[in-house]
Amino acid sequence: MSAPEIERLIGLLSKLPALGPRSARRAVLYLLNKRESHFAPLIEAMHQVLDNISACPVCGNMDTTVPCAICQNESRNQRQVCVVQDVADLWALERAGAFKGVYHVLGGVLSALDGIGPEELKIQELVDRVVNQNVSEVVLALPATIEGQATVHYLSDRLADLNVTVSMLSRGVPVGGELDYLDDGTLQMAFNARRRLNT
Repeated sequence: MSAPEIERLIGLLSKLPALGPRSARRAVLYLLNKRESHFAPLIEAMHQVLDNISACPVCGNMDTTVPCAICQNESRNQRQVCVVQDVADLWALERAGAFKGVYHVLGGVLSALDGIGPEELKIQELVDRVVNQNVSEVVLALPATIEGQATVHYLSDRLADLNVTVSMLSRGVPVGGELDYLDDGTLQMAFNARRRLNT
């Protein structure tokens, strides 16, 4: 048995995504053995994040500035808004560098089983942005799950009368994917999203 302080730290770390009790125990032992080079800088970085990072009131991104650096960037297309489920999705799209507009983090997707309705998500804030900021296109970049698709349909209905183009990410065969390894749903979406090559 280790000290109660260590057990508490293990218990807290084990609640993080992808970390169970065993992984958390290994991480704590590693940090204890590397106090100066890893543990102390980690604690300092966590304090800085806790003290300085907040959610952007415009889009929901996490940043040190208010509004966030993406919302303040004048080179980005402020009239093109990409709707994502959470900040992790926003960061993934930024990593890919494929989108040059701004974002809107919903904070989840509609889920009757989990008790998440429109009021629990930042849907009204999205509608307000479209109306007040002269948005020309809303790109729905939501998960290809039942809940994600239900949210796409709900948002499409809410935005239908607002004179804005509503689009969604294409679904289908991933880059480097072999057809034999893809599930039936992905193949069906790929066929439905096919595009013409000759003009």
